[in-house]
Amino acid sequence: MKNITLFTIGFAGKKAEEFFPLLRERGVKCLMDIRLHNTSQLAGYTKKEDLAYFTRVICGIDYLHRPDLAPTEELFEQMKGGKLKWADFSTLFRSLLAARKVEAIYTPTQMDGACLLCSEASPNKCHRKIVAEYLQDKWGKVDICHL
Repeated sequence: MKNITLFTIGFAGKKAEEFFPLLRERGVKCLMDIRLHNTSQLAGYTKKEDLAYFTRVICGIDYLHRPDLAPTEELFEQMKGGKLKWADFSTLFRSLLAARKVEAIYTPTQMDGACLLCSEASPNKCHRKIVAEYLQDKWGKVDICHL
């Protein structure tokens, strides 16, 4: 198997004028929204219906909402509420991904050129990084590019 490229991006702090050209210029093939909730008014241009339209019209790419790549509501709230440290959250979320067998649901071919989307500006303490690294560990030969 050849190396695949898996992108990640967070929309916080990015204007639409920066966000969409970045996806297009980097050659992203599909935007995979891995947020549990993608319809909040606070999401601005990244609300589900708007984002599907914008990615298709501006970038010519597909948009998919994939909440199976998101933590559960309970796990997310424990982390955000300070009940879990990042390392503990990461371990529990990786266990959840393993229980869901996401490496068998998605294939390297599907994920080659895909971009995992969530809200966090930085990937450092974001679940999108955990998902990307989990798939890298399972499949090998995955180049992760955080946009």
